[in-house]
Amino acid sequence: MPRKKINITEKIETLSILDAKGVVDKKLEPSMSDQLLLDLYRAMVLGRRFDERLLALQRQGRIGTFPPIAGQEASQMGAVAALREDDWMVPAFRETAAEVWRGRSLESVILGNNGCAEAATIDPPGTTMPVSVPVGSQMLHAVGIGWAARYRKEDKVAMTFFGDGATSEGDFHEAMNFAAVFQAPVIFLCQNNHWAISIPRSKQTRSRTIAQKAVAYGMPGIQVDGNDILAVYSAATEAVERARAGRGPTLVECVTYRMQVHTTADDPRRYRSDEELEGWKAKDPIQRFETYLQRKKLLTKKKIAGIEEAVLAQIQAAVDNAEDLMKTMGDPLDMFDHAYAEMPASLAAQREELAAELAAAGKEGADG
Repeated sequence: MPRKKINITEKIETLSILDAKGVVDKKLEPSMSDQLLLDLYRAMVLGRRFDERLLALQRQGRIGTFPPIAGQEASQMGAVAALREDDWMVPAFRETAAEVWRGRSLESVILGNNGCAEAATIDPPGTTMPVSVPVGSQMLHAVGIGWAARYRKEDKVAMTFFGDGATSEGDFHEAMNFAAVFQAPVIFLCQNNHWAISIPRSKQTRSRTIAQKAVAYGMPGIQVDGNDILAVYSAATEAVERARAGRGPTLVECVTYRMQVHTTADDPRRYRSDEELEGWKAKDPIQRFETYLQRKKLLTKKKIAGIEEAVLAQIQAAVDNAEDLMKTMGDPLDMFDHAYAEMPASLAAQREELAAELAAAGKEGADG
C-alpha cells in the first residue's frame, strides 16, 4: 500500500490586543466594564506590592521560601476574571494575585509561607483549591473536578495554572488527553515565563509553541501575549464559554516572563542575562495597562497614588494581623489529623516523635 498523507488542518493563533506601549487594537478590544478594568488594575498593583513586601519579609527571616509573581500579573488576572465565583480555580504555586482575587486573604498567604497548616483550608465558596507545589500534579486534579462537574451536569468549569516546565511532566499529557477524550470543561492555562527554574524553554520542547500541543490531543489551543491583560481576558473568556457550552477543554499559552527569582532560594543571575531581564521589564504588564487606563480617562496620577497608598495600607494591616495570629497559632500536632480517615502506623509514629520533641522543648523552656 502506498503512503498517504493525513491532512491536519488545525492552525494555532497568537493574540495581542494591548502592545507594550499601551496602544490598543480597537477592533479586538474586549467589552469590559470600567469597574472591572479598575478592579483588575488594583488587583495587579496589590499583587506586585505584596510580592515586594513578601520578599522583604523573607530576607528579614519573617517568612520562609516563597515564589514571587512579578511580571506575571496579567496572565493570572486576565484569566481568573473570566471565571464565575462558583467555577473552580486550581493553582500551581505562583498564582498569589489570582488567589487573592478569588477570596484568599493576604494573611493566609503569609501564614502559608511560614509553614502554618491553617493556610491550606478552603474558604467558602470552596472553589479555589490550595496551592500545589509538586510540578504538574494539579492539572490532574482540575480534570477530575471538571469531569465531575460534567458528570453531575453542573454549570461549572475548572481552570488550572502551570508553567512551561510542567509541560515536560507526564501529568500534563495525561490530563490533556483525558480532558479531551471525555470533553471535560477544563481550561489549561500555561504561564510560559521562559524559565523552569534554571532550565530555559528551549530545553523543554522542540515545539515552536506550547499552544500547538493542543492539536495532538484534539482540543483548541491559542497563544496570547501574557503581559497583555486584554488579550488574556479575551482568550480565557472564549475558553470558558466553550467549556461551559459542553465543547470541551482549551489550552491557553500565555507568553510572559518571571522578572524575579524562581523562589527566594534561587539566584537567576547564574543562568540568565541582565539584558534579557531589562528587555522584558520594558514589557511590564502593569505599566502598559496603566497607560491604557489613563488614555481611557479611568486613571489619573492622583487616582494611581491613592490606589498605591490604599494597597500598602492593606498589606501592612495583613502583615500585622498575620504576625499576631502566629503568636497564638494552634497545636502543630493538628497537621496529622486530616490526611487519613484512619491514621497509618507510620504516621502515628511520626506524630509521637514530634509530640516528644515538642514536650522536650517546652520542658527546656520552662527550666530555662
